[in-house]
Amino acid sequence: MVDDIFFMEIAVNEAWKYQGLTYPNPAVGAVISDDLGSIIACEAHHQAGFPHAEVEVCKAAYVKITNNTLLSDIQNSNDIHKYLIANHNNIFKNLTLHVTLEPCNHYGKTPPCSHLIKELGFKKVIIGKLDVNKTASGGADFLRQNGIHVEFFKNNKICEDLLMPFSKWQKENFIFFKLAMSLNGVIDGGIITGLDSRELVHKFRNKCDLLVIGGNTVRQDRPTLDSRLCKGKAPDILIYSQRKDFDKTIPLFNIQNRKVYVKNNFDILKNYKNIVIEGGEGMLKATKDLVNLYAIFR
Repeated sequence: MVDDIFFMEIAVNEAWKYQGLTYPNPAVGAVISDDLGSIIACEAHHQAGFPHAEVEVCKAAYVKITNNTLLSDIQNSNDIHKYLIANHNNIFKNLTLHVTLEPCNHYGKTPPCSHLIKELGFKKVIIGKLDVNKTASGGADFLRQNGIHVEFFKNNKICEDLLMPFSKWQKENFIFFKLAMSLNGVIDGGIITGLDSRELVHKFRNKCDLLVIGGNTVRQDRPTLDSRLCKGKAPDILIYSQRKDFDKTIPLFNIQNRKVYVKNNFDILKNYKNIVIEGGEGMLKATKDLVNLYAIFR
């Protein structure tokens, strides 16, 4: 029998693909396997308001097992719940679900995953980490009370690391540093990465409350600092600079409903929850005691 670590690591790795994109929700991954240790499906939560990882993985497993692709075109979480509950025909009764975070147990933007799991009748559910959000927690107890065998993953450090951003912004802020680096180690001097990387960075910007940038970058690159590559928002801006002499025709200053701060300190960060910093060597040094997680595009 394949060890639980194998399945949970796969679930965690899938969830990491969406880290920074699920705010204000946590990044969560899930795997469904059979008694032989074969993976039926692996999925993750993609963004807030969309189906949770458990719903995505149940949908994928159903389509694979039944070859019924009608469910493939259904995107709304509530509709997926209803379809699976009406049509599952007990195909999940001998399957195991590994999920990095306790299934939610409340009605929010989507129905509770715990209720779906109970209705599908899984043989076993392995949970990586209990939910720190009191509103959503309670899924493990609900499943046990309804006859589902529930276990907790023993080596849950990988699940704790995955959940760290979510845990941080429940209490304070989370600070994410984006760094671009060429193959020979250069981290300054204009655009370094390709379009795919820039699109992902724009997705990060679309989810953040505040974007921090250095004054020299603003003067030299004259950026807009929005999320146009993913048709997203333009977050508030902190320009970290000792000087305040900026050309106000630079595009970033001329976006409606955006706040732009020019400061020689980072005190304003305490007013924001989800923060992205973009910069090079100077910004790395200035923020080394503030950053929680680095994303390095090489």
